[in-house]
Amino acid sequence: MPNSSSISEFLLLPLADTRQLQLLHFWLLLGIYLAALLGNGLISTAVACDQRLHTPMYFFLLNLALLDLGCISTTLPKAMANALWDTRAISYAGCAAQLFFLFFFLSAEFSFLTIMSYDRYIAICKPLHYGTLMDSRACATMAAAAWGTGVLISLLHTASTFSLPLCQGNVVNQFFCEVPQILKLSCSASYLREVVLLFFGSSLVFGCFVFIVVSYVQIFKTVLRMPSEQGRHKAFSTCLPHLAVVSFFLSTVFYAYLKPPSISFPSMDLMVALLYSVVPPTLNPVIYSMRNREIKHALRKVLQCTIFQLP
Repeated sequence: MPNSSSISEFLLLPLADTRQLQLLHFWLLLGIYLAALLGNGLISTAVACDQRLHTPMYFFLLNLALLDLGCISTTLPKAMANALWDTRAISYAGCAAQLFFLFFFLSAEFSFLTIMSYDRYIAICKPLHYGTLMDSRACATMAAAAWGTGVLISLLHTASTFSLPLCQGNVVNQFFCEVPQILKLSCSASYLREVVLLFFGSSLVFGCFVFIVVSYVQIFKTVLRMPSEQGRHKAFSTCLPHLAVVSFFLSTVFYAYLKPPSISFPSMDLMVALLYSVVPPTLNPVIYSMRNREIKHALRKVLQCTIFQLP
């Protein structure tokens, strides 16, 4: 049996069995990838270029867009290349890098989702203290903590996972390197350390989720007491999409990483992986920003300036 020291590459799950379907999947993934790049790129450009969007809410949204770009760029390019060139291979170092960056972007993204709920809580429930509690220094500190959390968590999981002896082959039943699928390749009982680490991380994530839910309960109580119907509509349109994104993101991640190894349905595992790694980066620009009048105005302004500057 091969062990981890003799494995130089892993074989990823092919997205289709026939060449025609592989090419179809390539074009489909390419369209999704370009849509995610365009949406998140436009948000990043609008927030960076429009002075009126230099507020805490849009600062955190800018960070979220950058993380979405990184997250989808970690998984889809390799999947597209494998589908186009009819191969399944990914190097040992490439697999470790993919796992590291995926954990980094996902954990940092959830940290920012938590921060964004706190930002909305202060803005709606304690508006008189917003300028003090969410000044530029506080925002920079929270952003640095979120990025730092991503680095720390990804380092721990990558080091723990790839220090395991692998004696069940090198076939990863997923279209990217995912911890639960790599744990299935490890020797019996040797993966318990990583399982404990996953449950510990999940406990922290669940604690953040409870914080988000409590924040939104307080927000909704405050919103329902607003005399202005327009104010209530604006608050709900800002908060409900955020809560939906968090719930969808967490439910799919928890299913992928916490279900028992004995419960394994390849088609379901593939769909869930797509739902948490591909769908949020693609839809977040629409959910958070494209319905936002300030973002739309900033994008029109940027596009007009770009058109007028063309020779």
